[in-house]
Amino acid sequence: MSLLVVGLSHRSAPVSILERASLPADTQTKLLQDSLAAEPAAEATVLATCNRIELYADVDKFHAGVAELSTLLAQHSGVGLDELTPYLYVHYEDRAVHHLFSVACGLDSMVVGEGQILGQIKDALALGQDLHTAGRLLNDLFQQALRVGKRAHSETGIDRAGQSLVTFGLEQLAQGADVDGWARGKRALVIGAGSMSSLAAATLARAGVAEIVIANRTLARAERLAEILTEPGGTGVAARSAEMVAVGDELGRADIVVSCTGATGLVLTGDAVEAAAEGRDEPLHLLDLAMPRDIDAAAHRIPGVRLVDIESLADASADAPMAADVDQVRGLVADEVAAFGAAQRAAHITPTVVALRTMAADVVASEVARLEGRLPGLDDKQRAEITQTVRRVVDKLLHAPTVRVKQLASEPGGAGYADALRTLFDLDPETVASVSRADLNDADVKNRGRV
Repeated sequence: MSLLVVGLSHRSAPVSILERASLPADTQTKLLQDSLAAEPAAEATVLATCNRIELYADVDKFHAGVAELSTLLAQHSGVGLDELTPYLYVHYEDRAVHHLFSVACGLDSMVVGEGQILGQIKDALALGQDLHTAGRLLNDLFQQALRVGKRAHSETGIDRAGQSLVTFGLEQLAQGADVDGWARGKRALVIGAGSMSSLAAATLARAGVAEIVIANRTLARAERLAEILTEPGGTGVAARSAEMVAVGDELGRADIVVSCTGATGLVLTGDAVEAAAEGRDEPLHLLDLAMPRDIDAAAHRIPGVRLVDIESLADASADAPMAADVDQVRGLVADEVAAFGAAQRAAHITPTVVALRTMAADVVASEVARLEGRLPGLDDKQRAEITQTVRRVVDKLLHAPTVRVKQLASEPGGAGYADALRTLFDLDPETVASVSRADLNDADVKNRGRV
C-alpha cells in the first residue's frame, strides 16, 4: 500500500473555486466513508481548512487511486470533475509526506509560519480515528506531522516569517498602523464561535477594543466564549453574546467586524452592510475569514467600508517578505521526511522477520520433541541444556541476516527485501498478515491515546 494525497489549496485554485468546494463537517464524514467503501483506498482522512481541501489515502494502485479520490472530491464538493481537475494537485509516497510536513510547519500556509494549521491537522487525524478510516499509516503520518510542526515552531524562527491569519487580516484592515493602537477603544462584533472566531475575539481583546459582541447560531457557544473573555484571569474586555437575528442591529453599532462561520450562504448581505455604513463618521472595517465567504463581496464597493477577505489576504500575502528561518525549516522537513520513510520501510519488514523467528521457534520445538521421543532417558537438566543449545544455534544463524535485512529495508527501494525473505524461507503469507494485523491493532490503540 502507498500514501497518496489529492487536493487543492490557495496555491492551486482561485478563491471562487475554493469557496464552492468547501466541505462542511457532515460532508467530510460522508467523503471518508465513501473513500473506504470504494477501491482502492484502505484508509483515508481529510484535511479541510478555509484555504485547502486535501484527501489523504493509503492506496494499492496509483492511477486508480488518483482517479477515484478526484471523483470523490468532485462529488462531495459539488464542483464538477472537469471544472475541478485543473486545480487539483497530486503527491505520492515521499512527496506526499513532504507536503504534509511542510503544511504542518506553516510553509504552505497563506501566511507563512502560522501555527493554527497544527490544530487543524490534529482535528483531521481525530476525525479519521473517530470514523475508523485512519489506519496505521495515516496515524503514523499525522502524528509525525504534528511533531515536525511543533519542532519547527520551537527550534526555528518560523514564527517571525508570518502571523496567524487573524493577525494578518487585522493588519491589513489597519493599513500599516499598529493594530493595538488602531483597535483600541473600538467596538467589535465577532460572528461565529469556532476556533478561528475565538482566536479573533482573543486577539481583539488583547489589542484593547472597548467591547466585543459574539454572535452565533448556537447562542450557548456565544455565551461561553463571552464568559471566557470576561472571566477572572481572562482578557478583562467587556464581552456579551447575541443571537444571529440581532446581527443587523449589532452591525450598526460596531467599528470592527470579524466573521468566520460554517454557513453555506451569506451572513452579511451587501444591503445590510450598506445600511450599517450609512451616516457613519468612521469607516466600518470588515474581516471575512470564512470559506465560503460570509460577507457579500459587493461590500468592497460601498463607501465608508473596508473589507478584507480571503481573496484580498491571498493577494497581500504573496508580497509578504520571507524570513531566512524558512530555509532552516525546509532543511528540517527534508530530514524528517527521510527519517519517516526509513522508519516506514523498516516497519514493513518487521512482520516478515517476526514470522521467520516464529517459524524457527516452531522448528526448534518440533525437533526437541522428536529428540525426546528417540532418547526417552534424558533427565530434565539434559533436556533443558539440549533445548537451549539448539535455540542458541538458531538465534545465531538468524541474527546477522535479520539485522541486515532491516537495515537494507530502511533504505530507498528496500521494500523488496521482505518479499525476498518470504520467498527464501517459504513463509506462510497468512502468518505474516496476522502479525501485521496485530501490529495495526496495537498501533491504533497507542495512537488514539496520543491525540
